[in-house]
Amino acid sequence: MDLIKAIRDKQAKIGIIGLGYVGLPLVIRFCEEDFNVTGFDIDPKKVARLNRGESYIKHIPSEKIKSLKKKKLFEATSDYSKLKDADCIIICVPTPLKKNREPDLSYVEKTSYEIARYLRKGHLVSLESTTYPGTTREILLTKFENNGLKAGKDFYLVFSPEREDPGNPKFNTKNIPKVVGGITPQCRKAGEALYSQIVDRVVSVSSTEVAEFTKLLENIFRSVNIALVNELKLLADRMGIDVWEVIEASSTKPFGFMPFYPGPGLGGHCIPIDPFYLSWKAKEYDFNTRFIELAGEVNTGMPDYVVSKITDCLNKTGKCLKNSRILILGVGYKKDTDDIRESPAVEIIEMLKNKGARVDYNDPFIPSFSGMRHYPHLTMKSVQLTGKNLKKYDCTVIITNHSKYDYDWLLKNSRLVVDTRNATKGLRNSRIIKA
Repeated sequence: MDLIKAIRDKQAKIGIIGLGYVGLPLVIRFCEEDFNVTGFDIDPKKVARLNRGESYIKHIPSEKIKSLKKKKLFEATSDYSKLKDADCIIICVPTPLKKNREPDLSYVEKTSYEIARYLRKGHLVSLESTTYPGTTREILLTKFENNGLKAGKDFYLVFSPEREDPGNPKFNTKNIPKVVGGITPQCRKAGEALYSQIVDRVVSVSSTEVAEFTKLLENIFRSVNIALVNELKLLADRMGIDVWEVIEASSTKPFGFMPFYPGPGLGGHCIPIDPFYLSWKAKEYDFNTRFIELAGEVNTGMPDYVVSKITDCLNKTGKCLKNSRILILGVGYKKDTDDIRESPAVEIIEMLKNKGARVDYNDPFIPSFSGMRHYPHLTMKSVQLTGKNLKKYDCTVIITNHSKYDYDWLLKNSRLVVDTRNATKGLRNSRIIKA
């Protein structure tokens, strides 16, 4: 089979491994272009829900999944033997960090093992999971060529970093440019053919290593700049200056400045994690990535700052942290999403509980959470947000500035508000403490 022709004719069958925030939008885009897609996931509950036409991601409506099922363009499965029926296989599995900040590539390795079992001539495999430069060549290529097949001749292997931004109303899978790097020029051409079917612009680069490094640079850029503004927030706080007002004023400069905003810590699966993939790999080259390490130190210290600020504010009202009732507003890592991955809110809740505080939370997008990777014992449900309920708490802490919150109403019904996001901008009240 001529794979590129099959892709252009929409006859190629697509297999997507990992049906989360990256994989599921890809499923939808391929189906929208009339490709037949099989989605693979190790979570049988996810598979069952998708096959019933149900979405488990807030910004993806169930109606969209039902439509794909009705057209018989999509099925989900945990049976990896069906990989042999796919022509193009896209890997969208997690790449977390271990406790010592070393890359955890176990999901990628297990997935590549399954693919190797069913790899055949004509297959195209694309890795989208964020990782260090060299992963595609060192792990996937080595494993796949052990079968006697040759990349660029018998099968095609590319790296194309995911660029999903859940909940962003402006940018989506279709209009975000897609970077593609191949093991060989032939691999790259196959990758270009595949992704050009679903995105407006494909950006080709010379190798998988360049593509892998590209994603890391994007996230390190954000991590370092967020760390800078977080550090300046700490200084401005000591100086009695509102750092958000400073940023707003600086943003009026029409050149040479890009605003970044402070917060209670980093969240999501990218920025808190990805920079350390490069930092770890750099040691292989006897190189110390000082900016990455310093940014990580500043950003990971922000939850401590928030807790100390809450403690100080309670002390000024004559209360100690222990046994105080505290309400956390927003546990999603990002405004107006239900994504709780690596959320600083959960770390702050854990720290407050460990210090003896009685902590609840409210989040209109996350009714409950439990069994998180770093906090497996923590199980909580969102409490109802009423004026009567708010008055029970000694302190209300805004961690995620969801648009659904009426901050003027919150202020009127709260004893004390600690605002980590400048959500109460424009509201003047001695009960508001910026943190």
